[in-house]
Amino acid sequence: MPSNDVRILAQAAVPTAAVGAVAAVVSGVVAGGRGAIGAGVATLIVILFMGLGLYVLQRTAKSLPHLFQAMGLMLYAAQILLLFIFMAAFKNTTLFHPKAFAFTLVAGTLAWIAAQTRAHMKSKILYVEPEKSEHSS
Repeated sequence: MPSNDVRILAQAAVPTAAVGAVAAVVSGVVAGGRGAIGAGVATLIVILFMGLGLYVLQRTAKSLPHLFQAMGLMLYAAQILLLFIFMAAFKNTTLFHPKAFAFTLVAGTLAWIAAQTRAHMKSKILYVEPEKSEHSS
């Protein structure tokens, strides 16, 4: 992964992890240990799904740039759908508190999207790769 991609990944993952940590503390206070576990699991799922999506999107941008926008829209739709499937699948679980899980999943996803958007807006990405010039003497 090029350094710019890693930077964008870090600039999105760190705020998401911070939101997840706050959610784990709040969920732990409100719902006990199961709430903290639910928030932690949700945070890991968001970082994993969204990080993997960013990786796939960056690879698509490099290999098939003409599909970048369509792939981005499809990828975000698929990620949101998968996150809703996770919420539905764990709706009645006894492993952790389902509401803490669901709220943290939504909050983490929104934090990731906002942080990734901010990272892309602040990054200086070349639209055209400059050709290497050969100096003739």
